[in-house]
Amino acid sequence: MSAARNFLLGTVVLFSVIGGISYIKKKKIRVEPPMIAQNPIVEIALTPPPAPVKPPEAKPKAAPLPQPVAVTEDIPEVNRISQLFTLDSSKLPIVETVSYTSRVPWLKDRPAWIADYASHYETSRHFIARSLNKKADYLTQKISPGDRFNVFKRDKNISFHLLIDLTRCCLWLYAIDSDANERYLLKTYHVGVGRSDPTKTSGFLTPTGKYQLGEKVAIYKPGTQGYFQDQKTEMIRVFGTRWIPFDKEVEGCTEPSKGFGLHGAPWVQDNSGQLVEDKSKIGKYDSDGCIRLASEDIEEIFAIVITKPTIVELVKDFRQAKLPGVER
Repeated sequence: MSAARNFLLGTVVLFSVIGGISYIKKKKIRVEPPMIAQNPIVEIALTPPPAPVKPPEAKPKAAPLPQPVAVTEDIPEVNRISQLFTLDSSKLPIVETVSYTSRVPWLKDRPAWIADYASHYETSRHFIARSLNKKADYLTQKISPGDRFNVFKRDKNISFHLLIDLTRCCLWLYAIDSDANERYLLKTYHVGVGRSDPTKTSGFLTPTGKYQLGEKVAIYKPGTQGYFQDQKTEMIRVFGTRWIPFDKEVEGCTEPSKGFGLHGAPWVQDNSGQLVEDKSKIGKYDSDGCIRLASEDIEEIFAIVITKPTIVELVKDFRQAKLPGVER
C-alpha cells in the first residue's frame, strides 16, 4: 500500500511541476510587446511634416501722384498786364503810345500798315491789336488814321523773363529793362507741368534750368493738321491755340531744349462732339514735359514776348531763381 501511495504522490507532484512551468511561459509571452506594433511608430517618426503654405503677397500700391503745393501768402500774385495796353499815364515806362498814319518816315514807297508798325517797333501785331481793341482780341486788326495804340519803346533794351516754379505749378512773367537794370512783375499764371519722374534730375519730365525761347512759334485753330510723334493729328488737340518752343540751353539745364516749349491746354470733344479746351490739365503734373497754360493765358504771353528776347527759368522753388534787375 505504501508503494502505491508513493506512486500516486509522485504523479501529483510531477504534474504540478509541469503545470507551473507551462503557466510561467504563458505569462512571459503575454508581457512581450508584439513586433508589428513597432513599425508604425518608426514610419510616423520618419515622415516629414508638410511645408506651410504662404499666403499670396499683396501687390504694392502705385505711389500717388504729387500735388502742387498750395499757393500761400508769400507767393507773388500780380496782374499788371493792363499797364502795357492802357493809353493813359498809368502805362509802364517800357511802352509808348503812337497814332496811326499811313505816311511814316521809315517807309518811302508805300503806305504803312499794322505789320509795318509791328516790325519797326519790334512789337507783335497781336500786341497792337489788343491795344487797339481795348480787350483780349488779338486777331481783329482794323485800323483808321488817328487810331492810337501802344508799342514797345524803341530806345529801350527790353526783354522778358518767365520764372516757372515746378512744385507750385506757377509762372511769373517779368519785363526786363536792361538799360535801367529794372524788372517789372507783370502777372502770375497757373500752369501744368510734366509728370513726376524720379529718374530725372529735376524730379519731373519737365527740366530745370534756364532756356531761351525760339522764334518758330505757331498759332493753331480747329482743323489745323500737323504731325505729332510721327502721326498726323489736329494740332489743337495736343498744343491748344499757341506754341512757343525752347530754342537753346542757357544755364544749368538738366535736359536739351529740343521738344520742350510753352503751349495751350489740349482740346477735346465734349458730349455734343464739339471741340473744347480741357482746362483740367492746368495746375497738374500731367504733360510729357512741356508747360501748359489756359488759352487766354498762352495767347496773352504769346502777344507780349514773341518779338523780344525771352528767357525761361525753371526751378523747384521760386526762391531759387536768379532774376535780373531790381524789382519795380
